[in-house]
Amino acid sequence: MSIKIGITGHSGSLGKEIVKSKFGFNYSFFKSDVRSKSKVLKWIDGKKFDAIIHLAAIVPIKIVNNNQKKAYDVNYIGTKNIVDAVKKNKIKWLFFASTSHVYSSSKKKIHEKSDIKPISYYGKTKLLAENYIIKKLKDSETIYCIGRIFSTTNKSQKNNYLVPDLKRKIKKTNKKIILYNLDHYRDFISMKDISKIIVYLYKKKFKGIINIASGRGIHLKDIATYISKYYKKHIEFVDNIEKTYLVANISKLQKIYKNKLITKIENLIF
Repeated sequence: MSIKIGITGHSGSLGKEIVKSKFGFNYSFFKSDVRSKSKVLKWIDGKKFDAIIHLAAIVPIKIVNNNQKKAYDVNYIGTKNIVDAVKKNKIKWLFFASTSHVYSSSKKKIHEKSDIKPISYYGKTKLLAENYIIKKLKDSETIYCIGRIFSTTNKSQKNNYLVPDLKRKIKKTNKKIILYNLDHYRDFISMKDISKIIVYLYKKKFKGIINIASGRGIHLKDIATYISKYYKKHIEFVDNIEKTYLVANISKLQKIYKNKLITKIENLIF
């Protein structure tokens, strides 16, 4: 008997990676608007899903900041609609794609119990969604898994994200390239690894909050430098006032997931 998985956000980069890899699952895609409670219920009611993987969200910081109302409605209200439908239908397992942006910047590696102080409005919307999941499902028949995903990229990631924006700007500019505000450290993990981890967490029926990351900090300047060398361009940096750090402690993940992760810059972005 095949495992039936409902997935939101299947057309995004991570959703595409999960679907492409198949993993032996029978997927059902939510193709409507998560802000519509009735459409979410119609999709889930009576389908007897074994699990729901909820990826649908507005993620790029620029887009979120330009329309905070829409980001709130999609990221929080949309998740609320999914959770209510999941609880009503007694779905066995729910995965929610959260973010490292719920944490505050720290020079120490960030573990799941580190200080919660969202560094962006995007992080605030995800934290609201996390809190609703925990409150609504803690005593229910549904096992919830909140994956706090750190930075990620791949070759097909859309514009408005850091790496594809850098690649586009460096490749197309022939004059001197000046890059601003890259004096930050982030923890990059490939989408292929994330998709495998989510499936593994489902098979283990993991419950609770877990960091999904490589555990390795990468200086954003190093990414820009690698891209500039690849395209044979010259770049200069103008630093931001304050460095920020979002690098994960992944000891919790490592206890249950033993596969080697992709960590080389070149394998992540080209």
